[in-house]
Amino acid sequence: MKKGGENSERNEDKGRKMGGQDVIKNKKKMKKNMQRLGGRGGLSLEAFANAKTRNDNYNPAIIKKQREFYRNAKYLQKYKRSLKQQQQLDAPSTSERPAEGENEIREGDNDVNKNKRSKKNARSLQELYQKKHEEEEKARMEREAMIQAKKDERQKAEARRRALKEKMLKKTKSGQPVMKYRIEHILETIQGPKS
Repeated sequence: MKKGGENSERNEDKGRKMGGQDVIKNKKKMKKNMQRLGGRGGLSLEAFANAKTRNDNYNPAIIKKQREFYRNAKYLQKYKRSLKQQQQLDAPSTSERPAEGENEIREGDNDVNKNKRSKKNARSLQELYQKKHEEEEKARMEREAMIQAKKDERQKAEARRRALKEKMLKKTKSGQPVMKYRIEHILETIQGPKS
């Protein structure tokens, strides 16, 4: 009984130790899962909805919107920069400030100069805008003309192919192909490169 009893006690001890390790491993796994899922209660409703709606697939529409957004931001930045430069041109610098007696005389000149500069800037900007707009309009018209020409050519080719197919598929009463059109087509293909 001593030997058997001792062995059974050892086996029980080993089982407890192993079972204890299994419990620890299970607890660690549960803890990791809880952290992954976002705490004790699992995912919040908002996190779950965001996880489901997130789409990492390639979507050209979204890419196009992003490009347009960044392009608009770039144009806005350029516009703000040009406004800042114009304001710097209009404002007199500190090194050019006259003495107090001359200040009154030059203030009137500065007002006139500012008005002239702003009118010139406005005119030049308007002219630039009109030129750019005309160029864009001209380019657009050229593109439309090219597209229309290609479309017409495509329609003509399609009509030719349709007519040729119709002729080639004609059959006699007995169901034999009409050779007249086939021979004409072969003759045209032979004579085509020579002329």
